[in-house]
Amino acid sequence: MDKQAITIYDVAREAGVSMATVSRVVNGNPNVKPSTRKKVSEVIDKLQYRPNAVARGLASKKTTTVGVIIPSVTNLFYASLARGIDDIASMYRYNIILANSDENTERKFKVFNTLLSSQVDGIIMIGNNIEQRLVDEVKRSHTPVVFAGSVVDDVEVYSVNIDYTQSTQEVTELLLSHGRNVGLITSDAEYAINKSRLEGYKAAYQTVDKPFNENWVVQFDYTEKDGSAIFEELHAEGVTAVVVSQDVIGAAVMNAALDKGLKVPEDFEVITSSNSVITELMRPNLSSIQAPLYDIGAVAMRLLTKIMNNEEVEEKKVILPHRIVERGSTK
Repeated sequence: MDKQAITIYDVAREAGVSMATVSRVVNGNPNVKPSTRKKVSEVIDKLQYRPNAVARGLASKKTTTVGVIIPSVTNLFYASLARGIDDIASMYRYNIILANSDENTERKFKVFNTLLSSQVDGIIMIGNNIEQRLVDEVKRSHTPVVFAGSVVDDVEVYSVNIDYTQSTQEVTELLLSHGRNVGLITSDAEYAINKSRLEGYKAAYQTVDKPFNENWVVQFDYTEKDGSAIFEELHAEGVTAVVVSQDVIGAAVMNAALDKGLKVPEDFEVITSSNSVITELMRPNLSSIQAPLYDIGAVAMRLLTKIMNNEEVEEKKVILPHRIVERGSTK
C-alpha cells in the first residue's frame, strides 16, 4: 500500500476497530483496552506510518511536522526567530524538528534533504547566506519552504524579512550626517543580503551627493578575530565610522579602535545590524538596526501554514518594519 495514501480509515480497517479507537491510540487517550492498543500500534508499525501522519486523517487535520533549519542554536539572533516560529507552530498544533546548519553550505544541503526524507510537511530555513543552488534545490523539492530572516532574489520562493537596502541606507545617512567617512563591513559579497546592504550604502552616498571610496567597503567571510585587521585597513583609508552586518564583528572593530587610543563615538562611530545582547554588553553600548525577530519567525510560520493548507497567499515576500536603536557608539 502507498505509504502516502494511508489514512486513519486504512488503519482502522486493518486492525478491525473504529476510526475513533485509532484516534484515541494515536493521541495517547487512556480509554483504550491494552490489547486493542497493542493491536492498533502493531498495524501502524506494519503500515510504516507515522502517528502524526495518521492524525492527518482525523477531522482536525492539525497535527503535522515542520522542519526548522537554523544556522546556530547558540546565536541569540536566531534563537529569537525560532521562538516566534515555535509559538505559532504550537498554536496551530504543528510539531517542530529543529536542525542546525552551522551556516555551512554542504551541511545545509544535508540537513535539508534529511528533513525531506523524514517526510516533514514544510520547512522554515533561517540564515543570511543562501546560495542559489540551495534555492534551486528548494524549488525542486515540491515541499513548502519559507526563508525567514533571509534575502533571496528568486521571485518564486517565499520569504519574510526586513528591507536591508533601506535600513542600511538609513544608518549610513545617519553617520554621514555626522560628517563621517563611512565604511561598510559585511560577510561575502555574493550573498543577496549583502548585495542589498551595499545597494543601500551606495544610495546613502548618492542622497548626500558625496562620492564613496571602494576601499571603504569590506565584504568577505571573516570571524571576530579579524576585527583588528579590518579596523587597521579601513582606518588607514581614512574611515571614521562603520556600518557592520554582524554584532560580534562590530564589537571587535570597536575594541580595535579603542585599543588604538581612539574615543568612541567622538573619533570613531559604529552601527551594527542584529541588535543582539552583545550590543548592550559592550562599553560603550553599540547602536544597531533592530529587526522584529520574533515577528519574522511568527509570520514565517503562519505563512508556511497557509502554503501547506493551500490557503491564498497575497505576497510571497513579506517585508516587516525595522527601527534604529541609537546607543553609545554613535553621537
